[in-house]
Amino acid sequence: MAERLIKSNKIRIGDISISYYHKKAKSESSKTIIFLHGFPFNKNMWREQLENLADHITGIALDIRGHGNSTAGHGFFSIDVFAKDLRVFLEKMEIEEAILCGVSMGGYIALRAYQLFPEKIKGLILSDTHSKADTNGAKQKRFDSIQAVLNHGRRPFAIGFSENVFSANTIENNPEAVELIKSSIRRNSISTICSTLLALASRTDTSQSLYEITVPTLLLRGAEDKITAKQDMLAMAEAIPQTQYFEIDQAGHLPNLEVPAQFNTFMHTFLEEV
Repeated sequence: MAERLIKSNKIRIGDISISYYHKKAKSESSKTIIFLHGFPFNKNMWREQLENLADHITGIALDIRGHGNSTAGHGFFSIDVFAKDLRVFLEKMEIEEAILCGVSMGGYIALRAYQLFPEKIKGLILSDTHSKADTNGAKQKRFDSIQAVLNHGRRPFAIGFSENVFSANTIENNPEAVELIKSSIRRNSISTICSTLLALASRTDTSQSLYEITVPTLLLRGAEDKITAKQDMLAMAEAIPQTQYFEIDQAGHLPNLEVPAQFNTFMHTFLEEV
């Protein structure tokens, strides 16, 4: 069989051009998985997952509006806008239904997408994310981050951010992952970083609709995640009817990058069951 290549493509959606990786299934695929990155990263964080997909599954990793190689358009970001971009993307690509895999902000987008168009979603993989809106304290932290980026630029922000998202083991033993994240952050414009921080601060709470999720859902969390609280993910596990929850040792906020083999094993098993 010919090697399946991960192709880089662009597609026009409303006021933006979305950049995405596309790995087509070898056979007539009944399953498509769409990967949604966290803030302030890009689609490159999903390379390991795309490379390891089973032959009968099509994989797509998007650059969210304004991130990576996707354009920013009008520049007014919200989790709502990101979710609606995803709906138009699905329509343009003629994808009837997809499994969504989101980490952190990607999880917020996936949960909002399920509220807006559940009929298009076949399953959910939610990693190091939760359903709650920001508290006032969390909002204030984001506003302080905006001020710091405006005053000092992207570089110190990238260094501080990467120290926060990774486990001690990753920082010590996986310099490639750390560098990938630092360079991803630096590649975003200051405007994108600030606009997305506002989008995160203003997102709606999706907790009440967790009980209405009728598709299989896999919840994954890095055991050393300093950003997403364990109790917030356990609360989601309790609320979503068809759910499984697992922790990944020696991983922080980005287990798909930190311990990809284990993340991929959970992903493969789930994709076979959906």
